[in-house]
Amino acid sequence: MPSRSLILGLVALLGTILASCFSNNRHQGEKLYALHCSSCHGEQGQGLARLIPPIAGSDYLVKHRAELACLLRNGQNEAIVVNGIGYHNIMPGNKTMSTAQLTNLLNYIESHWGNKGVPRTILDVQTALDSCRVPQAAEPHHH
Repeated sequence: MPSRSLILGLVALLGTILASCFSNNRHQGEKLYALHCSSCHGEQGQGLARLIPPIAGSDYLVKHRAELACLLRNGQNEAIVVNGIGYHNIMPGNKTMSTAQLTNLLNYIESHWGNKGVPRTILDVQTALDSCRVPQAAEPHHH
């Protein structure tokens, strides 16, 4: 039977490995934001005047939580209201991010700059993505 100290050592090692996985994921969310989002939404999620809505302290994140994964994946081109101000600019989607990356990005955004969203799991985000309304491409009408 393995010694108690060996078992404790393995438990400690496993704990370290798991902790690093989670902390790396948090860092991944921050890196993904810097790479894909900050050029428009700002390094601190502040947005840009009346052109690009803020993410920091955004009521939109709370009101539309269920749709955020789809918004990131598919983008959007509809008028939206954030903190009482209307915005209507195209936001490109990102089809290349994995579900895990989208989860890390959402968890980063929803836990920074005054946002207090409940952390999401990969399963939560995959379930949301599975229910996305796919934007319909305008097809020419043939008579």
